[in-house]
Amino acid sequence: MSLDLYIRTKYDLKEAVERLGFLPYFTNSISGFSIEEHVAPEAWFGAEPGTWEWKGPVIRETGCAYGKFFEKKAAYISAEWFPDFANFRRDGYDFDARFDDELASYRDKELFDLIDKNAPILSKDLREKGNYVKDGKKGFETLINRLQHQCYVVISDFVYSTDKNGREYGWGVAEYSTPEKLMGAAFTPRVYQRTPEESYERIFDHFRSILPDADEKAIKKFLG
Repeated sequence: MSLDLYIRTKYDLKEAVERLGFLPYFTNSISGFSIEEHVAPEAWFGAEPGTWEWKGPVIRETGCAYGKFFEKKAAYISAEWFPDFANFRRDGYDFDARFDDELASYRDKELFDLIDKNAPILSKDLREKGNYVKDGKKGFETLINRLQHQCYVVISDFVYSTDKNGREYGWGVAEYSTPEKLMGAAFTPRVYQRTPEESYERIFDHFRSILPDADEKAIKKFLG
């Protein structure tokens, strides 16, 4: 499947996110629909900064959403498309309404409220504040993945440790927020403008336009 996509630079990645609207990071059930399958080797694991180091800058510079949205794997969704996607995944509910209707557990609410109160918050700090540590509460990954899948939580940045000369090293630590706090006016007034069904139809039609060779059943399964 051709997306007319080859990522060599951060600019290429930003342009792809904004042009396609949806861009999974890793290979998935739709063949050819990922950064991993369309990236120059030197930008994947090379000596110079590549897609791993560009994640935070792409989020900040495009205003997109990033998180585990598809098949428990990370993806970018542009600021243009994320309100409709969140509306569909949330089924029109803000989190409090979902909890009041007993569609979210107390443990989900506990973690969501902790993120909402402290956003943006680093993963390691979130675990400590919520006692998701050794001999503490279990199930952090399951909870945080579900909140991302439902689009109540996103990864807002990746923060790196620095040496005494100010140079970054190691792997970036995920920072969490809510779309409302991260994206603000680009998201909050727009998320519930349509019915969830209308949002889904818009997204499905868009997927058919960017993935004309993909099976419709495969797209429906991928969207969840």
